[in-house]
Amino acid sequence: MPIRFHNFVILTHFDLELKIEGEQKIKKMVEGTMSLDAVIKEAVDLENIPIEEVFDNLKCTKEGLTSEEVQERLDMFGYNKLEEKKESKILKFLGFMWNPLSWVMEAAALMAIAMAHGGGKQGDYQDFVGIIIFLIINSTISFIEENNAGNAAAALMARLAPKAKVLRDGKWSEEDASVLVPGDIVSIKLGDIIPADARLLEGDPLKIDQSALTGESLPVTKHPGEGVYSGSTCKQGEIEAVVIATGVHTFFGKAAHLVENTTHVGHFQQVLTSIGNFCICSIAIGMIIEIIVIYDVHGYGYRNGIDNLLVLLIGGIPIAMPTVLSVTMAIGSHKLSQQGAITKRMTAIEEMAGMDVLCSDKTGTLTLNKLTVDKEMIEVFAKGVGKDLVVLMAARASRMVNQDAIDCAIVSMLADPKEARAGIKEVHFLPFNPTDKRTALTYIDGAGNMHRVSKGAPEQILNLAQNKAEIERKVHAMIDKFAERGLRSLGIARQEVPEGSKESAGGPWEFVALLPLFDPPRHDSAETIRRALDLGVSVKMITGDQLAIGKETGRRLGMGTNMYPSSSLLGENKDQLGAVSIDDLIEKADGFAGKKRCLRGGLESALGKSAV
Repeated sequence: MPIRFHNFVILTHFDLELKIEGEQKIKKMVEGTMSLDAVIKEAVDLENIPIEEVFDNLKCTKEGLTSEEVQERLDMFGYNKLEEKKESKILKFLGFMWNPLSWVMEAAALMAIAMAHGGGKQGDYQDFVGIIIFLIINSTISFIEENNAGNAAAALMARLAPKAKVLRDGKWSEEDASVLVPGDIVSIKLGDIIPADARLLEGDPLKIDQSALTGESLPVTKHPGEGVYSGSTCKQGEIEAVVIATGVHTFFGKAAHLVENTTHVGHFQQVLTSIGNFCICSIAIGMIIEIIVIYDVHGYGYRNGIDNLLVLLIGGIPIAMPTVLSVTMAIGSHKLSQQGAITKRMTAIEEMAGMDVLCSDKTGTLTLNKLTVDKEMIEVFAKGVGKDLVVLMAARASRMVNQDAIDCAIVSMLADPKEARAGIKEVHFLPFNPTDKRTALTYIDGAGNMHRVSKGAPEQILNLAQNKAEIERKVHAMIDKFAERGLRSLGIARQEVPEGSKESAGGPWEFVALLPLFDPPRHDSAETIRRALDLGVSVKMITGDQLAIGKETGRRLGMGTNMYPSSSLLGENKDQLGAVSIDDLIEKADGFAGKKRCLRGGLESALGKSAV
């Protein structure tokens, strides 16, 4: 008996411990939820507050989160991906039967089976079965094609699912970007796609390509403490960062949400609705007249009258039209798939065919999103120096590894990148920094003489030159000329180092040349735009880059240079535009440019309102 009592006491303590432990976990979870409530409601500006306050608000440290904390935050913030509305396949299938034409066919089917009785005859089952078969065939074709396209798109997205290197439980591991949560510590290096909105921690500055978000063709420099956006790409550097927003709460997610919420009925659906409404009205008027004539005037029996009305109802609708349209679009979808295009919605084929205005992004779509040097426009200031030698000097002043966009553009101008270091011995390379705004290479040539060559911001290079006073006006004139055409300028200078020491200041600097940098059009862009214009499609450029750069791209592609800043769509710059309405402005413009957050969403909304 005492033993049993003793066992009972132990069991009670064990239950009590479990209860206390459970209550502590619940309390901790509730406290965590309350502390992160401001973050969930976006009441805290995590992008701009000091980095120390970011850690305080996110209740995390530079050591990362634990697996338990990650799971709790996944429950609170959700997964790091855009929400997709899951649609029932049955409802999707039935949805293809829900339009005015189908309504008339369905009414005819019900009339054939339910009302066609009397006169010693059964219901008109033949017509009923035939109409139902037509409806099912039409819906089946549309459903199968769209379902296959959706599966193909889903499979493609699954293969392209990004990964992220994240610090959890004190260890670095590679995880799916979809499971990142605010407070995670991630590692960002060259070539990585930023997996979520984050704030950079201690380290060297990064070069970030934000062209997918802003349209800027040149990477921007991000310093420790600054924010980086999901979807942008790291072009140079390596650093750690703390995640501040995921999924729909990111900059990219909010922009996508704005576009997703816009509602627009497609042209194909409008045509079908018009045809269906016309058929319904015509049949309704005809049936009213028929009822008056056959029953009131001629005194037909009920069944004979129903047969006549059924003939009118079935004959008054283009019963095979939905099926023919579905088959035609299915063939078009197959042909597009053979060319590598996935059609997620079959009606988009007809809408694309009826398009009269095409709005295209510039960076990476019309252009290569890859800076290059326009060799023909290089302006040489030093005597006895050819353009090929200028390119070689610029390549020598460039990194050979871990290159930024400018280094890559210049070195790629050489027939062989190894030429940049051929025949010389590298002594010291000065990397780019925000203060000097230039790079420099000190080297020894084949004759044993030491030289130094530098490239960078034209003003910085000009300040080095001994003959600055003589050439300053001409240099500024060329910089302005390049800028008017949307070209960025890069200065090149050289000097001899007679002392033979890398620490030596060396001899006088000579300003050698100005190089124009430009993001060139794709090889097929001009031809594609020409064909679109020949087909009566107006092509408009939408870019977050500078207006001058947009105009130069438009000039090279033959699409016009009548472009405006994006702010004009928001009612700004009225002094310059006069009394021109937004609709007229959109109709006449060849494109819009400017650096504004949510530029794409704002432009698409404005263009959507003016669409016919």
